[in-house]
Amino acid sequence: MGDFNGWDKSDHPLRSRGNSGIWESFVPGVGKGVHYKYHIVSREQNYRVDKADPFAFTAEVPPRTGSVVWDLDYRWGDQSWMENRQHYNALDRPISIYELHLGSWMRVPEEGNRWMRYREVAPKLADYMRQTGFTHVQFLPVMEHPFYGSWGYQTSGYFAPTSRYGRPQDFMYLGVILDWVPSHFPTDEHGLGYFDGTHLYEHADPQKGFHPDWGSFIFNYGRHEVRSFLLSSALFWLDKYHADGLRVDAVASMLYLDYSRKPGEWIPNENGGNENLEAIAFLRRFNEEVYKHYPGVQTIAEESTAWPMVSRPASAGGLGFGLKWDMGWMHDTLKYMKLDPVYRKYHHDTLTFRMLYAFNENFCLPLSHDEVVHGKESLLHQMAGDDWRKFAGLRLLFGYMYGQPGKKLLFMGGEFGQRDEWYHEKSLDWHLAQSPTHAGVQQWVADLNQAYRSEPALHEGDCDSAGFEWIDCHDAVASVLSFVRKAASTKDVILVLCNFTPVPRRNYRVGVPQRGVWKEILNSDSKTYGGSGHGNLGGVQATPVPAHGRPWSLNLTVPPLAASFFKSEG
Repeated sequence: MGDFNGWDKSDHPLRSRGNSGIWESFVPGVGKGVHYKYHIVSREQNYRVDKADPFAFTAEVPPRTGSVVWDLDYRWGDQSWMENRQHYNALDRPISIYELHLGSWMRVPEEGNRWMRYREVAPKLADYMRQTGFTHVQFLPVMEHPFYGSWGYQTSGYFAPTSRYGRPQDFMYLGVILDWVPSHFPTDEHGLGYFDGTHLYEHADPQKGFHPDWGSFIFNYGRHEVRSFLLSSALFWLDKYHADGLRVDAVASMLYLDYSRKPGEWIPNENGGNENLEAIAFLRRFNEEVYKHYPGVQTIAEESTAWPMVSRPASAGGLGFGLKWDMGWMHDTLKYMKLDPVYRKYHHDTLTFRMLYAFNENFCLPLSHDEVVHGKESLLHQMAGDDWRKFAGLRLLFGYMYGQPGKKLLFMGGEFGQRDEWYHEKSLDWHLAQSPTHAGVQQWVADLNQAYRSEPALHEGDCDSAGFEWIDCHDAVASVLSFVRKAASTKDVILVLCNFTPVPRRNYRVGVPQRGVWKEILNSDSKTYGGSGHGNLGGVQATPVPAHGRPWSLNLTVPPLAASFFKSEG
């Protein structure tokens, strides 16, 4: 039913194709832009309902829920990128992701604070990425969703970019990593739930088919049709929208049958365990199909547990993802940065623990949207101390992240020190970037990205233990860490020092693996970034004084609450 028949529920009946479960009809003269829905009369309990098309290419602007007839014709201009992106998305290449929410990144205050549309965002975002140096952009889910406050994580249109910001061709104007949600879906009447009067997409038993935390339905991964629906959706975004990757949300909730459930509230698998065997098989198939058809992309798992081999091939027993978010690093690091520096020496192992597992997976270090909402405060205000220390701590946090092995992800606003917690109903506070302290953080992030992109030692070994070596991980008293990053394609070595106290350390000796001059290429305490100006006058000559098991060493000034990077000149 739709515009074409005055929304008559009985004028154009569909016919069943035998026992296939597939229903079809042909309605002549229906053109682009026509609104429609399906009216379903179920055999079960005389259930009648109006449903949006699960396969629609676009929909009415919420809160309206109708589907809209549309085409996907588009003249692409990204042939060079598509032919070469496998090189740029490889694990030994720099991947620095800027995560953003389209509805609140930037708004139009002159027009009632409205959202920017896809084509309005595109040039501004491209210019800003050039300014700040990020290599990739990742959108929070753009798939159609009825509740704006879900940020897109309650998806109803698995083949439709939300019409809030424009139509399909407008979205094709953007090339990004997409957040994709195969873990659950909303209970809205027009959506997938109880679609034909039976539990078609979801499990019938709420112990398997209903998510208690999110009040949403859980897909029945054991059904061929459900797997086909989800796999088709994933490949659709890579095919029709040239997405550069898919970040899969809430993987842990898929893997465990007892996820967020008390004893007695879940059903064990056929072996008596808590693993969701059907979801595991689906995720492996998903990754196999994605990499078979689109080898130039990356799949990224948000997986918050210690499930093994998430980013190892399915053929070797893994789940097959390209990357996994290192949630442990994020939790430990933010917990540490909230501590008053005077107590940090008692928690030094909170920082060093990561290197015991850092290469068990291909990790991405996330400072994501989840860390700046629901009362957690902004990253800036999670740093300990007064305003000066907060800004110094934020610059140190970013420097530490870029020094560590692993790909990088930063949620919008963090790059200039957004003061308020993220709120989806308003724009970022862009005026802050005009003040020196905020502009200093923004410039620091841009310079970190520039170094990360240009220095092989900082990215080639992100997922390879050969690219990292501790110098000293034991100086808990001074709360200083020192380590080197090494390139695979060159002999480049970069020394990273992080001082997690507000005390400058003078005549601080650090062992190094090579003689010669070590050039100070980055220092977050530089006055350029709003720091106090402590440093090493651009570089230091190594002397033949053994330290930390190395034949050469540097006598350094280690700036307060700062990260410093030194490159060996050979």
